[in-house]
Amino acid sequence: MAWRLLRGAIVAAAVVAAGAAAFDFLAPHTAARLLLALDRRQSGLERKTVRAAGLELAYLEGGTGAPLVLVHGFGADKDNFVRVARFLTPHYRVLIPDLPGFGESARPDGASYAMDVQAERLRAFVATVGARPVHLGGNSMGGFVATTYAVAHPAEVESLWLLAPAGTAAAFDSALTRAIADGGPNPLLARTPDDFSRTLELVMAEKPFMPYSIRRVLGERAAADYPLHARIFDEVGPPRVRTLDDRLRGLATPALVVWGTEDRALDPAAAEVYRAAMPHAEIVRMEGIGHLPMLEAPEAAARDYLAFRRRLAATAGR
Repeated sequence: MAWRLLRGAIVAAAVVAAGAAAFDFLAPHTAARLLLALDRRQSGLERKTVRAAGLELAYLEGGTGAPLVLVHGFGADKDNFVRVARFLTPHYRVLIPDLPGFGESARPDGASYAMDVQAERLRAFVATVGARPVHLGGNSMGGFVATTYAVAHPAEVESLWLLAPAGTAAAFDSALTRAIADGGPNPLLARTPDDFSRTLELVMAEKPFMPYSIRRVLGERAAADYPLHARIFDEVGPPRVRTLDDRLRGLATPALVVWGTEDRALDPAAAEVYRAAMPHAEIVRMEGIGHLPMLEAPEAAARDYLAFRRRLAATAGR
């Protein structure tokens, strides 16, 4: 009897799994929407919109406590931080906006997406949602934007969490940049949905499981965004962009700089630029991780960040 019950349970589970896999493949848009909603709910995040700097911005919010604003990288969106946020919302009020030009936020025709412009838009968002003073975090381009904000308005930024941040000449001396300079295609840009797999290969060394529906919908969106994002990359990517090198020195904002040792999009050696320039910068190297630590190793990334914030609190209490 026990064996028959167990066998029945196994068969039922297999049928459910097969049905879920079929649904994921046959109805990718619906499946992706449901999966993203589930992920957000598990992290205690709710989708909201706000008008800031004259633009409609979409964002996720959850948790209570000191405000922590997290900023995605180039070609990405707010959901890049959902997995790591589930370890952070028990401690902080977490806000994760889509920058203008990305995700579900406004894409004004002819607008500039330069780093200083995006930093001021981020500042307007922070003010509008009542998050000043703020702790800022950012990955890749988002780290560039967050650091630009801190350089321009240091009194408003309590700390920086920089995950493989763009913005220094050393960071841009990478396999990605050299491939583009040699005339190869930019893997951060997808002309077709299938090209998106090339992007994933570049940015992640330790790939988490990603259902077909999520890969397909992200690929379709990347292809639809190709004309705009190609223009944005021309504006904010090397070699045209003004780097942070001459502005970092002496920046007193406490910073945790995290870099995966296998990052090919931006050179991990650039972490030393922050250590040398900023008197309160700490460095964490994540072995075997690529360009997206918060996606590849969310629990470990969150654990390092929580420890960093505890050290800040202990220092402030002295």
